Amino acid sequence: MKLAAIYALLAAIATATNIGAQAGFLLVYSGAYAIALSIMVGTGIGLIVKYALDKRYIFRFKAENAAHDSKVFMLYASTGLITTAVFWGFELSFHTLFGTDQMRYLGGVIGLAIGYVSKYALDKRFVFRPQEQSAC
Repeated sequence: MKLAAIYALLAAIATATNIGAQAGFLLVYSGAYAIALSIMVGTGIGLIVKYALDKRYIFRFKAENAAHDSKVFMLYASTGLITTAVFWGFELSFHTLFGTDQMRYLGGVIGLAIGYVSKYALDKRFVFRPQEQSAC
């Protein structure tokens, strides 16, 4: 139960980082494809933050070197492809249906929450397996 609470807190931090990065991007850029670009920027920054938090506080992972850490990060990002599609789908659907920044962000928060629930299971099974950590 404690791990679930910590994971939820870290997911909330990563979600706030993602949405904050999107909002910050839109303050600077409002040109062509601004919404899509902001979602991509938020996704990238959120991914990096979530990886750093998960590997340290959830999985207590220590890379052997930079190459090992890069390999694990690529696995981590790969498990996020489907969950990212869920997140983007919710955010863009809310944007299309409601047409406001607040509702788009709400869609993003819902999509991220759904994605993070499944991402934990994927990461535990495919990314941060103890027997794989020393073999990378």
